[in-house]
Amino acid sequence: MAGERAFLTRLFRAAVAAADPEIVLGPFLPPRPKGKTVVVGAGKGVAQLAHALERLWDGPLSGVVVTRYGYGIPCRRIRVVEAGHPVPDQAGLDATGLLFAAVHGLEADDLVIALVCGGGSALLPAPAAGLSLQDEIAVNEILLASGAPISVMNMIRKQVSRIKGGRLAAAAWPAQVVSLVVSDIPGDNPALVASGPTVPDAAGVQDALAAVRRYGMTLPPAIMHSLNTATAQAPSPDDPRFQRNTVHVIASASLSLEAAARTAEREGIPAAILSDSVEGEARDVAQVHAAIAREIVQRNRPFPRPVLLLSGGETTVTLKGHGKGGRNSEFALSLAIGISGVEGIHALAADTDGIDGSEDNAGAFVDTFTATRLYQRGMDPASLLRRNDAWTAFSALGDLFVTGPTGTNVNDFRAILIARHPM
Repeated sequence: MAGERAFLTRLFRAAVAAADPEIVLGPFLPPRPKGKTVVVGAGKGVAQLAHALERLWDGPLSGVVVTRYGYGIPCRRIRVVEAGHPVPDQAGLDATGLLFAAVHGLEADDLVIALVCGGGSALLPAPAAGLSLQDEIAVNEILLASGAPISVMNMIRKQVSRIKGGRLAAAAWPAQVVSLVVSDIPGDNPALVASGPTVPDAAGVQDALAAVRRYGMTLPPAIMHSLNTATAQAPSPDDPRFQRNTVHVIASASLSLEAAARTAEREGIPAAILSDSVEGEARDVAQVHAAIAREIVQRNRPFPRPVLLLSGGETTVTLKGHGKGGRNSEFALSLAIGISGVEGIHALAADTDGIDGSEDNAGAFVDTFTATRLYQRGMDPASLLRRNDAWTAFSALGDLFVTGPTGTNVNDFRAILIARHPM
């Protein structure tokens, strides 16, 4: 088992390394402007992006970025501030003001470099007119518990915000804005990463209201009133203020999965990338993965053994219990139930930012006997899953995968090894 876990850990590290800011930033840096260079940004990996940019940029620059508490690293010229995630807080609201101040009064010869990555939605609270920080916190909690995919959540968020949906870029006009985006969104639409503070989106208020109805959300009356006002509509992509702006996705789940696949194949294990944009309930997605793994073990199809199955994207969890965990540990627990007793399967499900949900683990390891070992400890895996208590299950087994903050975020990483023989 130790050999398989070491192998899966190497794959995770390869996936994270493929999104290393020092590697991915350089090819997308714009030319130096005639005027000032101002850096703004937000996300769980933005401090590392800012640090790399300082090393790579040939010229003066200044600016401010906001990251999650505990994720900041020192920068010399770019101010790094920390705020609440996944629950927005006053520090995030203050940080939003700093970003607006950084781009205020710029001219056409100035350049704004926007560093955007996952987590920015919660880190940049900016309630629309008539709303409060508590309203935004309430919306965030409802969205996280709704089971809606991240793309839908961010589509709604940007309609009740003063900074999301391209509004920060609009505030920087007439300066040019170059957005460098690390995508944690299935499909890699940069307008949805961190709810697109510098990237406008064609989806509007009516799309957001339709999503609220589709997922049965009950939003606070003040939020619904805001959504039904003319001022809620975010600026559209054809707004003249965006004509000089450019957007680059510099890292994504697809590139990271390809790096993991190459690592596996160098070690003699063929790899199959199922998808880089898997969405849906974590427990249901796990059952589909488990069915594929069983088919391989039992019938040697659709891939012959040995094989490594890789997938990415962002699953969701509809909260029904009061346990601890995140979407990757929930996936792992459901997978453990689905592969119980099927020999030769080892897996890792983890968030590439190093934090799964609200705990300190990135995810968890799973194998053929995970469910059996839980039963031996008097714990029922199905009951734990119903309570959304996957963290408790894997903590009891010593199977949590702990990495600490990785400095990047390209979303979920799932690797399932179906081996011919123990490694």
